[in-house]
Amino acid sequence: MTDALRRDVSLGLTAEPKWLPPKWFYDGRGSELFEEITRLDEYYPTRAEREILRRHAVDVAATLPAHTLVELGSGSSEKTRLLLDALRDLGTLERYVPVDVSEPALRAAGEALLADYPDLAVDAVVSDFDAHLGIPEEPGPRLVAFLGGTLGNLTPDERATFLADVRAQLRPGDGLLLGADLVKDTGVLVRAYDDAQGVTAEFNRNVLRVVNRELDADFDVERFEHVAVWNDADEWIEMRLRSRGAQTVKVRDLDLVVEFADGEEMRTEISAKFRASGLAMELERAGFSVARWWTDAENRFGLALAIPV
Repeated sequence: MTDALRRDVSLGLTAEPKWLPPKWFYDGRGSELFEEITRLDEYYPTRAEREILRRHAVDVAATLPAHTLVELGSGSSEKTRLLLDALRDLGTLERYVPVDVSEPALRAAGEALLADYPDLAVDAVVSDFDAHLGIPEEPGPRLVAFLGGTLGNLTPDERATFLADVRAQLRPGDGLLLGADLVKDTGVLVRAYDDAQGVTAEFNRNVLRVVNRELDADFDVERFEHVAVWNDADEWIEMRLRSRGAQTVKVRDLDLVVEFADGEEMRTEISAKFRASGLAMELERAGFSVARWWTDAENRFGLALAIPV
């Protein structure tokens, strides 16, 4: 993980324009902040996806009665309990494999799950899932869950590579449960990433705290302003950090000196929004077929159950 962080920071801070990837938001504090975000009035995706799972987790289990559930970017695993319950009640589930970059979040979630599901094997994997997916080689059916709209954090090329990598590790009878935030009113989207309480701003700036701590950098965190904008051409939200004044930042572990101009913006996240037809095409190109598709009552969020073909 340290090597991956060093590589990303070196590439991102020397690029034009500068960028840092969103996976580095999620240390212990970042995971706590994201959980706080999911409870904000403005942030609808978690509520919408939970609504879908409440209504259709039993349908997911009936369609794909998995022995092993692998969750990429698992975080707190709270929503996942709806899937765990459905598969447990069906009598098929034996193993849960949460995969996340944050070891503290995995430990906390794993301990809670073991207390509540004593007969379930929980094998947590600390990993940047674009380097190691954590899908175990064992008899199926295996269900890989990638929830929360995290797919939207990847560019189209990255999505194609990711979906192809998942497909390469699946066998007939396995499946992919994929959450996708849908295109909607721009105002609703921007508010979801720029809340009135400033929680998302603190979450965004947390990536600088991670770099400071892990790579001995000296970002003045409070001199970077949170920005969220809608990119209409690419149909995604961009989160950025804008420099308040000209600044020089040293990343000592990389022997790197970085200059920021006054008002210069560094992109820290994209969050692409999808249309059902476009997502189906991306899955088809990767070797999947959409077996089932569900949305919440307001058509804000979609959940696709895709099977390898």
